[in-house]
Amino acid sequence: MKDIKIESTLTVYENFNELPSDIASLMEKAIEARKNAYAPYSNFSVGAAILLDNNQIVTGNNQENASYPSGLCAERTAIYYAGSQYPNAKIVKMTLTAGSRINQTITPIPPCGACRQAISEYEVKQESPIEIYFMGETGKVVKSDSLANLLPLGFDRSFL
Repeated sequence: MKDIKIESTLTVYENFNELPSDIASLMEKAIEARKNAYAPYSNFSVGAAILLDNNQIVTGNNQENASYPSGLCAERTAIYYAGSQYPNAKIVKMTLTAGSRINQTITPIPPCGACRQAISEYEVKQESPIEIYFMGETGKVVKSDSLANLLPLGFDRSFL
């Protein structure tokens, strides 16, 4: 028997103003998308913006439904739209922002497990990493150089 150690390295920006201008612009798109989320049950709105290698930007937000779990997270809304409309484009960067209508969200909110798995599928499919930036409504912004960094023991087609 032996132990293995798995580490992830993340970059933390103290606030939105520290972001490089191209990332700040992409995050602004995620913030706008968050404002249009349909979240009457959780009161927790999430916005996502994706930059493709063809310079197209795709956004998404969470869409809830009274019949849980029929809703869909912002990340999957955006990534599935990108896959549908731009099937040959690679996803280069993704920005995420989440906010509560009940409490101010200042902690960076990463993708949930289901979204990590969905993003992982595209990272494996395109054979290149997807940079992911995530934040709450305000406060610090966290950057991961890849989804594999957030989900190091991912499940993909190689297991099938």
